Amino acid sequence: MNYKIEFDKFFSYSFSLDCLIFGFENGQIHLLLIKRNMDPFKGEWAIPGDLVYPDEDLDEAGKRILHDLTNLEKIKLHQSQTFGKPSRHPQGRVITCAYFALTKMEEVNAVASSWATEVKWIPVHKIGKLAFDHNEILSSTFDILKNKLSNEPLCFDLLPEKFTLNELQQLYEYAFNTDLNKANFRKKIKHIPFISHDEKQKNVKHRPAKLYSFDKKRYKELVENQEYAFKM
Repeated sequence: MNYKIEFDKFFSYSFSLDCLIFGFENGQIHLLLIKRNMDPFKGEWAIPGDLVYPDEDLDEAGKRILHDLTNLEKIKLHQSQTFGKPSRHPQGRVITCAYFALTKMEEVNAVASSWATEVKWIPVHKIGKLAFDHNEILSSTFDILKNKLSNEPLCFDLLPEKFTLNELQQLYEYAFNTDLNKANFRKKIKHIPFISHDEKQKNVKHRPAKLYSFDKKRYKELVENQEYAFKM
């Protein structure tokens, strides 16, 4: 086969990995960002990411990079998309793979380390200009997340272990940037297997609402018996 370049030049590219960590708090879906302390884009906000070593497995690279920059461990990362525009990195050809994770923010304690000077949770709809093509990566990955939220019960990976039905509605309103009718929303979720607790919210300024949990065991049984399919 005749190539336009010398064959060995195909092996001269770099590969990186970016970790999009989502959380939910106060009715908003947040993304964990770092402030870079190295060129290019020094001093700018970015998705936590770095280059992959030549002998490194991608999944292992994701764990290492996330820990190196945010000190986070045991975060379940899901591979989403690859981004490879030739001009996406000013220092050369770097193809990057995006991974994402859904976390309960109250259980996550991120600390800036390595060449990250700050870490910060920022609501997705309030994020400004990011380094590299990270706005494009965020937009594309958030579209994937919205699709999954429509067809899989991943919302419960973002919500606290015990949540209110209003918090669940707020999550979907924020994800899809829309207002939902309360009665219609309650009708849509009535077949989701919830555990109803004999508890209510504490330390809130409004009337405390009843708390629920997602019954994972019952959900699995319903799906296996083809008695229920999650759809929002």
